[in-house]
Amino acid sequence: MKINWGIIGCGNVTEVKSGPAFNKVAGSVLVAVMRRNAVKAEDYAKRHGVPKWYSNAGQLINDPDINAIYIATPPGSHEEYTMAALRAGKAVYVEKPVALSEASALKMYKAASEYHTKLTVAHYRRGLPLFIKIKELLEQHTIGAIRFVNLRMLQPLKPDMIAKSEEDWRTDPAISGGGLFHDLAPHQLDLMTWFFGKVKKAEGFSLNQAGAYSADDLVSGEILFENGVPFKGLLCFSVPENLSEDICEIVGSEGRISFSVFGNYYLLEKNGKEERIEFSLPEHIQQPMIEQVVKYFLGKGPNPCTGQEGADVMGIIDRFTNKWAGL
Repeated sequence: MKINWGIIGCGNVTEVKSGPAFNKVAGSVLVAVMRRNAVKAEDYAKRHGVPKWYSNAGQLINDPDINAIYIATPPGSHEEYTMAALRAGKAVYVEKPVALSEASALKMYKAASEYHTKLTVAHYRRGLPLFIKIKELLEQHTIGAIRFVNLRMLQPLKPDMIAKSEEDWRTDPAISGGGLFHDLAPHQLDLMTWFFGKVKKAEGFSLNQAGAYSADDLVSGEILFENGVPFKGLLCFSVPENLSEDICEIVGSEGRISFSVFGNYYLLEKNGKEERIEFSLPEHIQQPMIEQVVKYFLGKGPNPCTGQEGADVMGIIDRFTNKWAGL
Protein backbone atom coordinates (compact mmCIF):
# COMPACT_ATOMS: atom_id res chain seq x y z
CA MET A 1 0.00 0.00 0.00
CA LYS A 2 1.07 3.57 -0.73
CA ILE A 3 -0.11 6.92 0.52
CA ASN A 4 -1.46 8.72 -2.54
CA TRP A 5 -1.53 12.44 -1.75
CA GLY A 6 -3.60 15.33 -2.96
CA ILE A 7 -2.67 18.90 -2.02
CA ILE A 8 -5.35 21.52 -1.46
CA GLY A 9 -3.69 24.91 -1.83
CA CYS A 10 -0.52 24.43 -3.90
CA GLY A 11 0.79 27.94 -3.28
CA ASN A 12 4.27 29.29 -2.62
CA VAL A 13 4.65 27.54 0.74
CA THR A 14 4.47 24.15 -1.00
CA GLU A 15 7.04 24.91 -3.71
CA VAL A 16 10.07 23.87 -1.64
CA LYS A 17 9.13 23.47 2.02
CA SER A 18 6.72 20.56 1.58
CA GLY A 19 5.41 19.72 -1.90
CA PRO A 20 8.43 17.91 -3.41
CA ALA A 21 8.89 15.82 -0.24
CA PHE A 22 5.72 13.83 -0.89
CA ASN A 23 7.46 12.15 -3.84
CA LYS A 24 10.74 11.63 -1.96
CA VAL A 25 9.39 9.73 1.05
CA ALA A 26 9.14 5.94 0.88
CA GLY A 27 5.58 4.70 0.44
CA SER A 28 4.36 8.12 -0.67
CA VAL A 29 3.41 9.69 -4.01
CA LEU A 30 1.85 13.04 -4.95
CA VAL A 31 -1.09 12.29 -7.26
CA ALA A 32 -2.94 15.61 -7.57
CA VAL A 33 -2.89 19.28 -6.61
CA MET A 34 -5.63 21.85 -6.34
CA ARG A 35 -5.73 25.62 -6.54
CA ARG A 36 -8.70 27.85 -7.29
CA ASN A 37 -6.77 29.34 -10.21
CA ALA A 38 -6.77 26.47 -12.71
CA VAL A 39 -3.90 27.92 -14.76
CA LYS A 40 -1.66 28.09 -11.70
CA ALA A 41 -2.72 24.61 -10.57
CA GLU A 42 -1.80 23.20 -13.98
CA ASP A 43 1.50 25.08 -13.99
CA TYR A 44 2.41 23.71 -10.55
CA ALA A 45 1.48 20.17 -11.58
CA LYS A 46 3.56 20.29 -14.75
CA ARG A 47 6.61 21.80 -13.04
CA HIS A 48 6.53 19.20 -10.24
CA GLY A 49 5.56 16.20 -12.35
CA VAL A 50 2.14 15.75 -10.72
CA PRO A 51 -0.33 13.75 -12.88
CA LYS A 52 -3.55 15.60 -11.98
CA TRP A 53 -4.65 19.10 -11.10
CA TYR A 54 -7.96 20.62 -10.03
CA SER A 55 -9.47 24.05 -9.42
CA ASN A 56 -12.21 22.60 -7.20
CA ALA A 57 -11.38 21.15 -3.78
CA GLY A 58 -14.38 18.84 -3.78
CA GLN A 59 -13.19 17.11 -6.95
CA LEU A 60 -9.77 16.45 -5.43
CA ILE A 61 -11.26 15.23 -2.15
CA ASN A 62 -13.50 12.76 -3.99
CA ASP A 63 -10.80 11.51 -6.37
CA PRO A 64 -10.76 7.73 -5.77
CA ASP A 65 -7.01 7.58 -6.48
CA ILE A 66 -6.29 9.76 -3.43
CA ASN A 67 -6.28 8.39 0.13
CA ALA A 68 -4.58 11.29 1.96
CA ILE A 69 -4.87 15.06 1.70
CA TYR A 70 -2.44 17.81 2.65
CA ILE A 71 -4.29 21.06 3.38
CA ALA A 72 -1.99 24.02 2.76
CA THR A 73 -4.54 26.82 2.37
CA PRO A 74 -4.74 29.84 4.71
CA PRO A 75 -6.16 28.88 8.14
CA GLY A 76 -9.62 30.33 7.49
CA SER A 77 -10.52 27.34 5.31
CA HIS A 78 -8.76 24.59 7.29
CA GLU A 79 -11.86 23.44 9.14
CA GLU A 80 -14.04 23.35 6.02
CA TYR A 81 -11.58 21.33 3.95
CA THR A 82 -10.52 19.07 6.82
CA MET A 83 -14.09 18.17 7.68
CA ALA A 84 -14.91 17.46 4.03
CA ALA A 85 -11.83 15.26 3.63
CA LEU A 86 -12.47 13.35 6.85
CA ARG A 87 -16.10 12.76 5.84
CA ALA A 88 -14.80 11.31 2.59
CA GLY A 89 -12.66 8.88 4.59
CA LYS A 90 -9.36 10.52 3.65
CA ALA A 91 -6.46 10.92 6.09
CA VAL A 92 -5.51 14.58 6.58
CA TYR A 93 -2.24 16.41 7.16
CA VAL A 94 -3.20 20.03 7.86
CA GLU A 95 -0.97 23.08 8.01
CA LYS A 96 -0.45 25.22 11.08
CA PRO A 97 -2.16 26.98 12.67
CA VAL A 98 -4.53 24.06 12.59
CA ALA A 99 -7.60 26.32 12.73
CA LEU A 100 -8.83 29.78 13.66
CA SER A 101 -9.59 28.79 17.25
CA GLU A 102 -9.32 26.02 19.81
CA ALA A 103 -13.02 25.21 19.38
CA SER A 104 -12.58 24.75 15.63
CA ALA A 105 -9.48 22.59 16.14
CA LEU A 106 -11.29 20.35 18.62
CA LYS A 107 -14.15 19.90 16.15
CA MET A 108 -11.64 18.67 13.56
CA TYR A 109 -9.93 16.37 16.08
CA LYS A 110 -13.22 14.76 17.11
CA ALA A 111 -14.29 14.35 13.48
CA ALA A 112 -11.24 12.18 12.72
CA SER A 113 -12.44 9.72 15.34
CA GLU A 114 -16.06 9.98 14.27
CA TYR A 115 -15.22 9.19 10.64
CA HIS A 116 -12.63 6.53 11.57
CA THR A 117 -9.74 8.19 9.76
CA LYS A 118 -6.54 10.03 10.70
CA LEU A 119 -5.53 13.65 11.32
CA THR A 120 -2.03 15.07 11.82
CA VAL A 121 -1.03 18.71 12.33
CA ALA A 122 1.99 20.11 10.46
CA HIS A 123 4.00 21.22 13.49
CA TYR A 124 6.96 19.98 11.49
CA ARG A 125 9.75 21.38 13.63
CA ARG A 126 9.18 18.32 15.82
CA GLY A 127 10.79 16.31 13.03
CA LEU A 128 14.01 18.34 12.79
CA PRO A 129 17.16 16.85 14.37
CA LEU A 130 17.87 20.16 16.16
CA PHE A 131 14.71 20.02 18.26
CA ILE A 132 14.83 16.25 18.70
CA LYS A 133 18.27 16.78 20.26
CA ILE A 134 17.08 19.60 22.53
CA LYS A 135 14.19 17.43 23.73
CA GLU A 136 16.70 14.64 24.40
CA LEU A 137 18.92 17.00 26.44
CA LEU A 138 15.93 18.06 28.53
CA GLU A 139 14.82 14.48 29.14
CA GLN A 140 18.36 13.60 30.23
CA HIS A 141 18.32 16.53 32.69
CA THR A 142 21.47 17.90 31.09
CA ILE A 143 20.84 21.34 32.62
CA GLY A 144 19.26 19.97 35.78
CA ALA A 145 15.76 20.87 36.93
CA ILE A 146 14.09 23.44 34.67
CA ARG A 147 13.58 26.79 36.40
CA PHE A 148 11.95 28.85 33.64
CA VAL A 149 11.69 29.45 29.90
CA ASN A 150 11.95 32.85 28.21
CA LEU A 151 11.15 33.46 24.52
CA ARG A 152 11.54 36.67 22.51
CA MET A 153 10.57 37.16 18.89
CA LEU A 154 11.25 40.70 17.66
CA GLN A 155 10.77 41.48 13.96
CA PRO A 156 10.19 44.50 11.67
CA LEU A 157 6.83 45.14 10.04
CA LYS A 158 7.75 43.07 6.97
CA PRO A 159 10.07 40.32 8.26
CA ASP A 160 12.08 38.23 5.82
CA MET A 161 11.08 35.01 7.60
CA ILE A 162 7.45 35.35 6.51
CA ALA A 163 6.71 33.45 3.32
CA LYS A 164 5.74 35.81 0.53
CA SER A 165 2.27 35.46 -0.99
CA GLU A 166 0.19 37.28 -3.57
CA GLU A 167 -2.39 38.23 -0.95
CA ASP A 168 -1.45 39.68 2.43
CA TRP A 169 -3.75 37.23 4.20
CA ARG A 170 -1.44 36.72 7.21
CA THR A 171 -2.43 40.10 8.64
CA ASP A 172 -6.16 39.65 7.99
CA PRO A 173 -7.68 38.16 11.19
CA ALA A 174 -10.69 36.83 9.28
CA ILE A 175 -8.40 34.59 7.22
CA SER A 176 -5.43 33.95 9.53
CA GLY A 177 -7.06 34.23 12.96
CA GLY A 178 -4.81 37.15 13.92
CA GLY A 179 -1.55 38.55 12.60
CA LEU A 180 2.02 37.37 12.15
CA PHE A 181 1.86 35.92 15.67
CA HIS A 182 -0.68 33.38 14.45
CA ASP A 183 1.63 32.44 11.57
CA LEU A 184 4.85 31.94 13.57
CA ALA A 185 3.86 31.24 17.17
CA PRO A 186 2.31 27.80 16.49
CA HIS A 187 5.84 26.47 15.85
CA GLN A 188 7.17 28.05 19.03
CA LEU A 189 4.29 27.09 21.30
CA ASP A 190 4.06 23.56 19.92
CA LEU A 191 7.74 22.99 20.76
CA MET A 192 7.05 24.20 24.30
CA THR A 193 4.17 21.73 24.76
CA TRP A 194 6.28 18.98 23.13
CA PHE A 195 9.12 19.70 25.56
CA PHE A 196 7.15 20.36 28.75
CA GLY A 197 3.76 18.68 28.41
CA LYS A 198 0.30 19.77 29.44
CA VAL A 199 -0.58 23.36 30.26
CA LYS A 200 -2.03 24.17 33.67
CA LYS A 201 -2.63 27.87 33.03
CA ALA A 202 -2.08 30.35 30.18
CA GLU A 203 -2.86 34.04 29.93
CA GLY A 204 -1.73 37.09 28.02
CA PHE A 205 -2.70 40.11 25.97
CA SER A 206 -2.19 41.52 22.48
CA LEU A 207 -1.94 45.05 21.08
CA ASN A 208 -1.89 46.81 17.73
CA GLN A 209 0.92 49.30 18.32
CA ALA A 210 2.03 50.32 14.81
CA GLY A 211 -1.43 50.38 13.21
CA ALA A 212 0.05 49.11 9.95
CA TYR A 213 -2.75 46.58 9.48
CA SER A 214 -5.92 45.44 11.25
CA ALA A 215 -4.28 42.62 13.23
CA ASP A 216 -2.42 43.03 16.52
CA ASP A 217 1.36 43.21 16.15
CA LEU A 218 2.45 42.53 19.74
CA VAL A 219 1.56 39.55 21.91
CA SER A 220 2.72 38.87 25.46
CA GLY A 221 1.90 35.63 27.22
CA GLU A 222 2.71 33.39 30.15
CA ILE A 223 2.24 29.66 30.67
CA LEU A 224 2.48 27.49 33.75
CA PHE A 225 2.91 23.86 32.74
CA GLU A 226 1.52 21.06 34.89
CA ASN A 227 5.08 19.99 35.71
CA GLY A 228 5.72 23.39 37.32
CA VAL A 229 7.79 24.94 34.50
CA PRO A 230 6.91 28.62 33.89
CA PHE A 231 7.15 30.17 30.42
CA LYS A 232 7.12 33.81 29.37
CA GLY A 233 6.97 34.95 25.75
CA LEU A 234 7.02 38.31 23.98
CA LEU A 235 6.47 38.62 20.23
CA CYS A 236 6.58 42.07 18.61
CA PHE A 237 6.38 42.65 14.85
CA SER A 238 7.08 46.39 14.61
CA VAL A 239 10.65 46.90 15.83
CA PRO A 240 13.53 48.37 13.76
CA GLU A 241 15.21 45.78 11.55
CA ASN A 242 18.49 46.04 13.44
CA LEU A 243 16.74 44.91 16.63
CA SER A 244 15.44 41.66 15.13
CA GLU A 245 15.69 38.73 17.52
CA ASP A 246 14.55 35.10 17.68
CA ILE A 247 15.70 33.45 20.91
CA CYS A 248 14.37 30.91 23.35
CA GLU A 249 16.24 30.33 26.62
CA ILE A 250 15.59 27.32 28.82
CA VAL A 251 17.24 27.89 32.20
CA GLY A 252 17.88 25.00 34.56
CA SER A 253 19.46 24.45 37.97
CA GLU A 254 22.75 23.47 36.31
CA GLY A 255 22.88 25.45 33.06
CA ARG A 256 21.05 26.93 30.09
CA ILE A 257 20.05 25.90 26.57
CA SER A 258 19.49 28.73 24.06
CA PHE A 259 18.26 28.34 20.50
CA SER A 260 16.44 30.03 17.65
CA VAL A 261 13.15 28.37 16.76
CA PHE A 262 13.69 29.43 13.14
CA GLY A 263 17.46 28.85 13.16
CA ASN A 264 19.83 25.90 12.97
CA TYR A 265 21.75 25.78 16.28
CA TYR A 266 21.58 25.47 20.02
CA LEU A 267 23.95 26.85 22.65
CA LEU A 268 24.58 24.80 25.81
CA GLU A 269 26.03 26.68 28.78
CA LYS A 270 27.11 24.56 31.74
CA ASN A 271 29.91 24.58 34.32
CA GLY A 272 31.26 27.85 32.96
CA LYS A 273 31.65 26.43 29.44
CA GLU A 274 29.74 27.11 26.24
CA GLU A 275 29.11 24.66 23.42
CA ARG A 276 27.46 25.71 20.16
CA ILE A 277 26.10 22.89 17.99
CA GLU A 278 24.86 23.61 14.46
CA PHE A 279 22.57 21.43 12.35
CA SER A 280 22.01 21.23 8.60
CA LEU A 281 18.40 21.92 7.69
CA PRO A 282 16.81 19.63 5.08
CA GLU A 283 16.18 21.00 1.59
CA HIS A 284 12.47 20.38 2.11
CA ILE A 285 12.05 21.35 5.74
CA GLN A 286 8.87 19.29 6.21
CA GLN A 287 10.33 16.06 4.81
CA PRO A 288 11.30 14.50 8.19
CA MET A 289 7.78 15.17 9.49
CA ILE A 290 6.16 13.89 6.30
CA GLU A 291 8.15 10.66 6.70
CA GLN A 292 6.58 10.21 10.14
CA VAL A 293 3.11 11.11 8.84
CA VAL A 294 3.34 8.53 6.05
CA LYS A 295 4.35 5.84 8.54
CA TYR A 296 1.40 6.80 10.75
CA PHE A 297 -1.06 6.78 7.84
CA LEU A 298 0.30 3.34 6.84
CA GLY A 299 -0.17 2.03 10.38
CA LYS A 300 3.57 1.68 10.94
CA GLY A 301 4.14 4.37 13.57
CA PRO A 302 2.53 6.79 16.05
CA ASN A 303 0.85 10.08 15.16
CA PRO A 304 3.69 12.65 15.20
CA CYS A 305 1.32 15.50 16.11
CA THR A 306 -2.30 14.77 16.97
CA GLY A 307 -5.32 16.95 16.42
CA GLN A 308 -5.59 17.29 20.20
CA GLU A 309 -2.03 18.63 20.34
CA GLY A 310 -2.90 21.10 17.60
CA ALA A 311 -5.96 22.19 19.59
CA ASP A 312 -3.83 22.58 22.73
CA VAL A 313 -1.61 25.07 20.88
CA MET A 314 -4.67 26.95 19.61
CA GLY A 315 -5.91 27.09 23.21
CA ILE A 316 -2.71 28.86 24.25
CA ILE A 317 -2.99 31.24 21.29
CA ASP A 318 -6.61 32.04 22.19
CA ARG A 319 -5.65 32.81 25.78
CA PHE A 320 -2.60 34.87 24.85
CA THR A 321 -4.59 37.10 22.51
CA ASN A 322 -7.62 37.73 24.73
CA LYS A 323 -7.56 41.41 25.66
CA TRP A 324 -7.26 42.31 29.31
CA ALA A 325 -10.13 44.44 30.58
CA GLY A 326 -9.19 48.08 30.60
CA LEU A 327 -6.58 47.92 27.81
